[in-house]
Amino acid sequence: MASIFSRIVAGEIPSYKVAEDDNYYAFLDINPVAQGHTLVIPKREVDYIFDLTDDELAGLMLFAKRVAAAIKAAIPCKKVGVTVLGLEVPHAHVHLVPLNKESDMSFGGDKLSLPAEQMQDICRRISEQFK
Repeated sequence: MASIFSRIVAGEIPSYKVAEDDNYYAFLDINPVAQGHTLVIPKREVDYIFDLTDDELAGLMLFAKRVAAAIKAAIPCKKVGVTVLGLEVPHAHVHLVPLNKESDMSFGGDKLSLPAEQMQDICRRISEQFK
């Protein structure tokens, strides 16, 4: 059975896609810790990030760097934090979170619940900045 992220890439489950190329896909986290919280994944389903090939891992991080630049341009923040947790979904992924203080990167606290219109607006703003 394909992971939820593979099903998102295949278009079986809708997502707020902010960027995509042949190998990688970036979309808004639907339970964000901050506005603009984005997940970046390889399209090839691999559970553990360090099981990616060296080229895939490097490509993932270079793609994430471009997505982070788009987030920083679209969402008021000091920096964009990056974290790899990888326990909740068996598909390698990187969390990119706009930061104004370190606690913005807290995954143990309450998550935001944003209306669809706001998620669409955030998605559009980041997508427009992606280069």
